[in-house]
Amino acid sequence: MLSLVECHDRPAQLRTDNGPEFISARLTEWCEAHGIVLHWIQPGKPTQNAYIERFNGSFRRELLDAHLFRSLAHVRQLVADWMHDYNTQRPHQALNFMTPLEFKQAA
Repeated sequence: MLSLVECHDRPAQLRTDNGPEFISARLTEWCEAHGIVLHWIQPGKPTQNAYIERFNGSFRRELLDAHLFRSLAHVRQLVADWMHDYNTQRPHQALNFMTPLEFKQAA
């Protein structure tokens, strides 16, 4: 997480579901130390975090379900390629049909 904060500054808030990776004491401590508010959605209400649910579905369909991985290096390469496309080439409806890179540059 530190490298994301260094590249993009820190968010004011993280909105997450109630998965074990997001309710850990370590994440809570890190957020408190960096002045980031943790906001959990209500259990069983994935539509309260619709953007990440959309991302997870796309990631699963387009990458995880679409490939047979030969090695960890193969996984890493495919993920890197997919993320590059997702963040620099693909327009997003939620960003007024701009790519995330275009949206960031316009801000």
